[in-house]
Amino acid sequence: MIPRYTTPEMKKIWSEKNKFSKWLEVELAVLKALEELQKIPSGTSEAIRKKAKINVDRIIEIEKETEHDVVAFVKSIIDQVGDEGRWFHFGMTSSDVVDTALSLLLKEALQEILRLVDDIILSLKEMALRESNTLMIGRTHGVHAEPITFGHKLSVWAFEMARNRTRLQKSLEQILIGKISGAVGTYSNLSPEVEKIALKSLGLTPEPASTQIIQRDRHAQIILSLALTASSLDKFATEIRHLQKTEVLELQEPFKEKQKGSSAMPHKKNPVICERISGLARLLRGYAVIALENIPLWHERDISHSSPERIIFPDATTALHYSLKKFLEILEGLKIDRARMKKNLELTGGLVFSSRVLTYLIEKGLSRTEAYDSVQRCALRAWENKETDFAAELLKDETLKNFLSKDELEKIFDYGHFVRYVPEIIKRLEDI
Repeated sequence: MIPRYTTPEMKKIWSEKNKFSKWLEVELAVLKALEELQKIPSGTSEAIRKKAKINVDRIIEIEKETEHDVVAFVKSIIDQVGDEGRWFHFGMTSSDVVDTALSLLLKEALQEILRLVDDIILSLKEMALRESNTLMIGRTHGVHAEPITFGHKLSVWAFEMARNRTRLQKSLEQILIGKISGAVGTYSNLSPEVEKIALKSLGLTPEPASTQIIQRDRHAQIILSLALTASSLDKFATEIRHLQKTEVLELQEPFKEKQKGSSAMPHKKNPVICERISGLARLLRGYAVIALENIPLWHERDISHSSPERIIFPDATTALHYSLKKFLEILEGLKIDRARMKKNLELTGGLVFSSRVLTYLIEKGLSRTEAYDSVQRCALRAWENKETDFAAELLKDETLKNFLSKDELEKIFDYGHFVRYVPEIIKRLEDI
């Protein structure tokens, strides 16, 4: 990921130093297991641990000759540790190290992401409770539908993020897997017991049946979960972008004191953070396709998955981590124009009550077809003639004059009726 979108946490996790440090952890865990099973001299792993240092520059230098990063890594360690080096990487294949270490790296990245997801869920819950009675218009197809509250909208987001949290947690569970099973997964040079002991010390469990690699459906599940979470953020950001339009202006993302919206138009306050979140979500959805493509490999393994994985795992986790941070900033600084929400709610002169009028007329004895046609006729007249409103058209309609009175309409035209169960919806947030 380019520096512009790289967070300090993800930069550290996906650094070359951290990657090679994880490789070393895996190698030492295997050595410790071999010692425990009395396959190599006692104290070997500790001796290597004390002498071995991660020298990224040296590894890169060796790789220029070997054209193989694991071989370069192994040589860089062996060169430092003396006689014990003959046991380093004993009986192992490259993917034993790389795939097991990748699980450790993904664990770190997902834990960081889950912390932010928790923060966002908490923020959304608090905002939903605070805005539970803030009336606004609900829109379908971009057109005014019926009243909702802003708290209701936020509760929808909170529950969606809770589902994302569950998916990410399941993905984390799926990747707490390692393999120390050799070139094609048959333990040709090491035993299942070595694998079990080594992985337990790393907080991992063995892949039940591996080839040269851990199977890539596990990794695809992670990327898909990241993409789904990013798409939810995209959805929320898109909603804020729509509601920040000049003609709507119910919400505005934070705008800093010295921030500039345009190089040419000084008045501009653009929803650039939301747009950035939407753009990065497209990147993650693209990476999801790549992760799925990485599942079918030739026989026990080829390396067609390796090159894209070096990009998609750091990039996907980093892009999502950045987006989560930015969305949390939006929530913390979101400008809510409650008066504008009320004004927009009343923009159509009462047309939002059409469904209430429809059901009332049916209850009064009109057929559904006759009631619907009559309400629609009045609504369209009110919509086309800005000199009148919906209530006036209903009261003067020949078909409806014996079914509706002014007093009845006043009771029907009640915003509170639409949102009377919103408190019950908000209360459900206690369960997440």
